[in-house]
Amino acid sequence: MSEDRHFENPYPKDVEKDDHILDSTGQKLSEEYTSKVRASVKTLLHILDVGVSKGDETGDYSVYTGLSGQVLLYLRLAEVMEDDAYQEKAKTLADRALSKLKGRRVSFLCGDSGPLSLGALIYHKNNIEEKVNNYLKGIKKLKTDVLNIKSELPDELLYGRAGYLYSLLFIQQKIGKDAVDDKLIRSVVTAMLDSGRALSRKLKCSAPLMYQWHEKRYLGAAHGLIGILFMLLQVKEHLTSKELTEMIQPTIDYLCNLQFSSGNLPSSIGNPTDRLVHWCHGAPGAVFLFAKAYQVFGNTSYLEHAKKSGECVWERGLLKKGYGLCHGSAGNGYALLYLYQVTKEATYLYRAAQFGNWCQDYGQHGCRTPDRPLSLFEGLAGNIHFLVDLTNPDEAKFPAFVL
Repeated sequence: MSEDRHFENPYPKDVEKDDHILDSTGQKLSEEYTSKVRASVKTLLHILDVGVSKGDETGDYSVYTGLSGQVLLYLRLAEVMEDDAYQEKAKTLADRALSKLKGRRVSFLCGDSGPLSLGALIYHKNNIEEKVNNYLKGIKKLKTDVLNIKSELPDELLYGRAGYLYSLLFIQQKIGKDAVDDKLIRSVVTAMLDSGRALSRKLKCSAPLMYQWHEKRYLGAAHGLIGILFMLLQVKEHLTSKELTEMIQPTIDYLCNLQFSSGNLPSSIGNPTDRLVHWCHGAPGAVFLFAKAYQVFGNTSYLEHAKKSGECVWERGLLKKGYGLCHGSAGNGYALLYLYQVTKEATYLYRAAQFGNWCQDYGQHGCRTPDRPLSLFEGLAGNIHFLVDLTNPDEAKFPAFVL
């Protein structure tokens, strides 16, 4: 266990020791707390807006670390604050990102399908259907490598099939079921299952499904099993009961058996170190998968695994690496928020809110400055997204991951 990666959590663990975060019912955030969050969002947004208007970091068009991540944040702000000015900001940045596409990568986070999906949504809101259709065609053109399991394409979320699947589901959710044919979604799911089964057989794994990225069998949400399985569980209506119970569930059980006593998970198969507590690698991503498995299968042992990972996030989740979503305190806060949504236990809402307190003091803890300090997954935009979602915790969604 490496303590040089996280700060000691300075907050009271129990709700009873802090009477300012929850309201008099003990079940909701207090108006005092949410007002403070809104004020912090306004302050941090000014910093972001100045950086964006200066054209900082414009060479990257991705959702992960580029312009499209800021588009996603501005769309969320337009929704929550009911302010069309953010919609216009989103459109300006989206047009810039869409002009930079190269047609090479398929995923929502790091490929073309993210900017194309966001462009389609923005122009759908503006009732310019010709552009919507063009962007949807662009996404569907990317399916060739996705559906060919002999291609070099991985299955993980950042660059692979799971990331492409998210794009299709995002479009159906935001634009309409008719915007993407269910047959295409099922074809992507089939390719993911076939790919995982083939590697498992080749490597003689005890889990029915196995995946790798750069020849390493990662377990986390970004590159590994957790992210792939979580995406499949979110689209369970496209899976047969046999696929769920004979392929996906035993693979989740395999992950449960790898959980450390701390609640964390190794970053990859064969790595014995209990080190990384990030959304991308370790307990925070596991919270999402195990909690979702509990919802899908009704097995309370999955909820216990989720809570165990949640304890690890609480103890070791205030990261020296930064405040971002991928490997920072905001992403870890979302894991606690997801536990609250699944369990409705106020303890997790309280703990997520304490992570929100940490994130409101952005830049004041001596964390490492990320390579893309304004970005959604490494920097300020992701920190703001988490704080905005804290103002309406029941509707909060980890962006580009939770549908």
